[in-house]
Amino acid sequence: MNGGDCGGSCACVGTAAPSMQVPDSSMQCMATPKPVLLTTTKHLNDIEVDYGHEVLDHSKDAREIAISYDARNGARWRTTHRFESGIFSAKIKVPAGNTSGLNCSFYLSSLEGDKFQDEIDFEFLGKDKTIIQTNVYTEGVGNREEIHQLGFDSSETFHEYAIHWTPTEILWFIDQVQVRKHERKPNDAYPMKPMFLYASVWNAGWVNNGEWAGCYVGCDEPYVCTYKDVQVPHLPDQ
Repeated sequence: MNGGDCGGSCACVGTAAPSMQVPDSSMQCMATPKPVLLTTTKHLNDIEVDYGHEVLDHSKDAREIAISYDARNGARWRTTHRFESGIFSAKIKVPAGNTSGLNCSFYLSSLEGDKFQDEIDFEFLGKDKTIIQTNVYTEGVGNREEIHQLGFDSSETFHEYAIHWTPTEILWFIDQVQVRKHERKPNDAYPMKPMFLYASVWNAGWVNNGEWAGCYVGCDEPYVCTYKDVQVPHLPDQ
């Protein structure tokens, strides 16, 4: 569970996270996805920042992307183009302290904010640093959440989280150990839209009145979530 007790009552109030907002029309005009080599990856060098430039630090030399969450809000970054399948991974260390209410994510989405998006998730829920949630969305419909016990505090050191997405199955790995498998079945919805890799940190304390991620307290701001050695599918022409 969270370290540190900030005291006081927990009021679950706040505005919708920017990650919930529908992006402007310029986001709709992205490059056509290219074929990928399913088992070959490369380090992610270039990213786009959807919001929160002022609280995001991208060090190409250190191969790190750090998002701070404080009174200025959080941030969301993504790849510069979509992928049709492949392996996506990062070493992640979530913020220390009382992070109740925060959501730190690492996920694929056809377009964040589109109500018909396909999506494959890893989500850290701030109320408990020893668990992680995975989920799958197709055409905006999810309800396939699973909670996984990590066996460690995800804020203490870096651990590797990976998504293997193919036309027939999705695999989730933590420190190279498979924790979930979702197979494509006849007549079942399956995410097939080309997707960006995203990551974000936002206040989810208002969701389900705090039952999901906890109520946001914020006594240990700023909260820093660090993504290191991010790997994405290697495109043949790169």
